Amino acid sequence: MTETAMPAAPQSPSQSRQPIKGTGILPAPMLRYLIEAGEIVADTPIPEGQVQPASLDLRLGAVAYRVRASFLPGRHATVQQKIDQFGMHAIPLEAGAVLERGCVYIVPLMERLKLRPGLSGMANPKSSTGRLDIFTRVITDHGEAFEAIPAGYEGPLYAEIAPRTFSVLVRQGTRLNQLRLRKGQPNLSATELHTLHLAQQLTDRPLDREELLRGVPFSVDLVGDAAAPGFDGGVIGYRARRNAGLIDIDNIAGYAVEDFWEPLRAAPRDSSGGLVLNPDDFYILASKESVSVPPDYAAEMVAYDTSVGEFRVHYAGFFDPGFGHGLAGGREGGGIGSRAVLEVRSHDVPFLIEDGQLVGRLVYEKLAGEPDKLYGQGIGSSYQRQGLTLGKQFKR
Repeated sequence: MTETAMPAAPQSPSQSRQPIKGTGILPAPMLRYLIEAGEIVADTPIPEGQVQPASLDLRLGAVAYRVRASFLPGRHATVQQKIDQFGMHAIPLEAGAVLERGCVYIVPLMERLKLRPGLSGMANPKSSTGRLDIFTRVITDHGEAFEAIPAGYEGPLYAEIAPRTFSVLVRQGTRLNQLRLRKGQPNLSATELHTLHLAQQLTDRPLDREELLRGVPFSVDLVGDAAAPGFDGGVIGYRARRNAGLIDIDNIAGYAVEDFWEPLRAAPRDSSGGLVLNPDDFYILASKESVSVPPDYAAEMVAYDTSVGEFRVHYAGFFDPGFGHGLAGGREGGGIGSRAVLEVRSHDVPFLIEDGQLVGRLVYEKLAGEPDKLYGQGIGSSYQRQGLTLGKQFKR
């Protein structure tokens, strides 16, 4: 008897796959296609929860190597060869382990790549990672730049991890980093970005074309708004407490804010205002502007710009499609977008920043295809409609 093949069950939108076409940042359906095609592989299956609207969460592997110093392997060496040269000891992560602040670790990631020619990538810390002041970067074999995945790369991925303020508990499978893949160079020109802003209102900051030459600018809010999320009681920021306790990365809403953070309040209206950043301190602040990412675009915050001062803003720079956008529930009460949270650290010397001072830019890139999920739209996103918001490990 001839068997009749049963028709395949229709895929839900969250499981759709799409071959790589066009130029731009790869959305979720194309990332799933690469997983199925073996261009993104792991020793254990990659669950759907790792696939974000335009990025892939990366998982820590089974061991962390304490090393003497940060390094790049360079074109003639692998990361493992450098670990063998500069490593101090290995720390198993299966049952969890503490990464001490002030130390540098290298962790092989569970995911590996076998990219086709023309596909390149870049990595960034996840938002919650940056808000804990965990300095982490992805490196590759023969890599000559942090966070950069060269086109056609085939090989393992590693995370360099250096907790700066808090010692943290991590385990195999913890997600600290995220990966974006792109085909071609999808950056927008100032004219294209201005046209997009006129059509979609990317920010509530008035802008003309000349201001968009390097992306959408944003500034710091040191006044606050009692009606906005996170600004209640005149709190305009937080400074991390020194010598605070251990934080388990996976303990969501498990810690009291006051045990780890000192609230910063707005200066009196009749004062000169401003906030002096101490070189040894870490701050959480918010942008004065609200921002929005249309569903067919992705954005990245430029982390450091020497033209605006000797400090670094935002360690975690990816903004997914739908962040702050009305279609994904990112706008409320007729407002425009969501605030950007700024993770701020001064370099070398105390530095005065003032309310409304320009501190960074958002660079927008077109997606290579249509996403089937948006940030904040039923996928467990933590920071949609955010104001001044600490990491998800803290009670709100």
